[in-house]
Amino acid sequence: MIFSATPLKNAYVIQSEPFRDFRGEFMRTFCANEFSEHGLETRFVQSNLSITLQPGVIRGMHYQVDGAEEDKLVRCIQGSILDVIVDLRKDSETYGKHFSVELTGSNAKALLVPRGFAHGFLTLEGPSYVFYQVSNFYSPGKEKGFRWNDPKFNIPWPNKTPVLSEKDASYEDFAG
Repeated sequence: MIFSATPLKNAYVIQSEPFRDFRGEFMRTFCANEFSEHGLETRFVQSNLSITLQPGVIRGMHYQVDGAEEDKLVRCIQGSILDVIVDLRKDSETYGKHFSVELTGSNAKALLVPRGFAHGFLTLEGPSYVFYQVSNFYSPGKEKGFRWNDPKFNIPWPNKTPVLSEKDASYEDFAG
């Protein structure tokens, strides 16, 4: 695996290195030893699969608080998404900055989202299957979010009229 630091402190794009032959391909998507060598989380306690049927859907921007913060390892296994993170750690030199990367079913990339970051994605095609591993158990009462187009962060989403869930559409601008 190839670990590429993003402009945001502690966030990485991780490129799997497929082995290909006449049968298809094989790749490692996680290795605790390699993650540990980079000082990254190696304990994931829950795996999730998000299936979005159509393009133009934004899921996010979500984050956890009060001891429920989590590292996420996000990978698109079918379709394609624009994955977006925002550093919400007030003591970080990259506080308030965002980063995005296209994850697809074929590019073998994953995004490591550190605890203390908000996360969301836009589906670029449908259906898109997003598989992610998290380092903490889901705590519904400790989940927060902010409006996808909050001017504080000025995220350059390519779709200006996305489809949103009722919950995501109800979020206000970031108050932190």
